[in-house]
Amino acid sequence: RSTVTPGEIVTCKVDLAMMHDSGGPRRVKPLLERLGAKVWDPSKVVVITDHYLPEYDDESRKILRIARDWVREAGIDNFYDAQGICHVVLPERGHLRPGMFAVGGDSHSPTGGAFAAYMFGIGATEMLGVLVTGEIWLKVPHTIAMDFDGAFARGVSAKDVMLFLIGRFGLDGGQYQAVEYRGPAIRALPMQERMTLCNMTAELGGQTGLIASDDVTRDYLKADIEIWDSDADAGTLAHHRFNAGELPPQVAAPHSPANTRPVTDFQQKIDLAYIGACTGAKLEDLRMAALVLKGRKAKTKLVVAPASLRDQQAAEREGTLQVLLDAGAELLANSCGMCAGYGQHQLGENTVAISTTARNFKGRMGAASAQVYLASPYTVAASAVAGRIADPREMLR
Repeated sequence: RSTVTPGEIVTCKVDLAMMHDSGGPRRVKPLLERLGAKVWDPSKVVVITDHYLPEYDDESRKILRIARDWVREAGIDNFYDAQGICHVVLPERGHLRPGMFAVGGDSHSPTGGAFAAYMFGIGATEMLGVLVTGEIWLKVPHTIAMDFDGAFARGVSAKDVMLFLIGRFGLDGGQYQAVEYRGPAIRALPMQERMTLCNMTAELGGQTGLIASDDVTRDYLKADIEIWDSDADAGTLAHHRFNAGELPPQVAAPHSPANTRPVTDFQQKIDLAYIGACTGAKLEDLRMAALVLKGRKAKTKLVVAPASLRDQQAAEREGTLQVLLDAGAELLANSCGMCAGYGQHQLGENTVAISTTARNFKGRMGAASAQVYLASPYTVAASAVAGRIADPREMLR
C-alpha cells in the first residue's frame, strides 16, 4: 500500500526488533518455549544488555545468563553485551536507517525516530508476537508538529527543549501520536541531541518522535541514506511554533518531568549531581558538562555514567573524560544503573539530587524520600560546581 490514513488500523512488517536484558529474553524465552515457536528472522533482532549491569547479586547474574544463553540458542548474532545503554548502542552500531519500521522492548525506543525511523516501545507480550510473526498491528497516528525557529542560546540543549514541552503540554501532551520536531533550530542540532528529543517523546506521551533525515543523519551513520521528510501539504493534529532563542535552561522539580520551570526559579541546595542515562550521558552530553567543569571543582558529589563504552572511549581520547575526572567525578559503568533504580549506587534517604535522566518519579532512583530534579548536562554540571541548582549560562560566558 502506498498510503494509510490516521486512525486506520494496519498490520505492519517489522524491520528490526530490539530487546534488553530486563524486558527481553527472560520474558520471551519461556513464552516461545510454551508455544513451541522460533524467532521469525534472527538477523532482524538485536539484544543489548544494559539494565542488570554490573552484575552484583544472584538475580542479576541469572538474568544476564538467560540473555546470553538465549541469543546463542535463537541464533541471534546481533548481541551487544555490556557495551552501553540499548538506545545509544543500537544506532551507534549501525542498526538504524531512515524509513525503517522498528520496535523496542523499552519505553524510550522512540529514540530511533531521530534517524527518521518509525520506532516505538512495546511490552513483552507484543514482542512475543513480533518475534514469532515479524508483524505488529498499529493504529496510524496523527502528527503533532513542534517547530523551533531561530537558534538555541549557549547553555540550552535538547534536554531543555523536552522539559519545556513536557512542562507546557503535560505527560500526555503527545496523545500517543507521532511527534515531529521541525525548524531551523532542530536541523542545527547534532545527532545525539536529536536522539534526546525523540527519546523523551516517551515522557511527552507520544508514540514516537520523528526528525527528518539529512546530512547530519548521513554523517553520523557514515552511510548512504534515504531522505525521509513530511510532505509539505501533510496535515497535522496540531502545529506548535516556538522561538528557540527565547528558551532558557529548564529544571523539573520532584516528582514529575512536567514540574518544569526556568532554572532561575531554583536555588535548591543539592547533595549529588548525576550525569548518566540514555538521555543525558552520550558523548555530546559529556562534552556539555566538560564545557562547564573545565578548570573547576565540584562542591558536591558528582557521578558520571557514560551511556556507552564507545562514547566513553571517545571522551577519553579527546580529553573530555579527563576534564570530568579532574573536577572530581566518580566514574560508573556504561549501563542504565541509577536511572533504572538498579545496583549499588541508588539514592539514599532524603538525598537531594540533580540528574540528567529522563524521569524523576518518586522512588525511581532509590529511596522514596529522595528528591530528584531533572536538568541538562550543562545545568547539572553547573549545579555540581555551585553546590546548588545553578544557571549554566553564568559559567559559559
